[in-house]
Amino acid sequence: MTKIILLASVLATSLLISAPAKADLSLRVCEYVQANDKNRLRSFLKANKLKIRKIYKGLLCNGNTLLAFAAKSQALEVGEFMIGKLPAKVVAAEIPEISKYSAHLAEEAKDR
Repeated sequence: MTKIILLASVLATSLLISAPAKADLSLRVCEYVQANDKNRLRSFLKANKLKIRKIYKGLLCNGNTLLAFAAKSQALEVGEFMIGKLPAKVVAAEIPEISKYSAHLAEEAKDR
């Protein structure tokens, strides 16, 4: 019986810890995108064993996708980095949104 209670408390603690950690990860990624700091973004992703492809769908910055947020923030270096890492179909679907904010990133996306 004690094993079940111990297991339940460990599981509940891990669930409570993972939600703030996920919020911190998304906040950091959004900060690096907005600051147009590709090097820090890359090292942060590598340190946390993350890939842009894996986190792209579940991550919004100020209600925008990462690419749209990069275009809106005029983060050209980070935007080009993400365009190169994301699947072509995902990038193609984002072209109308990107073109509203950045002609340069829209051209990069079309060339992809």
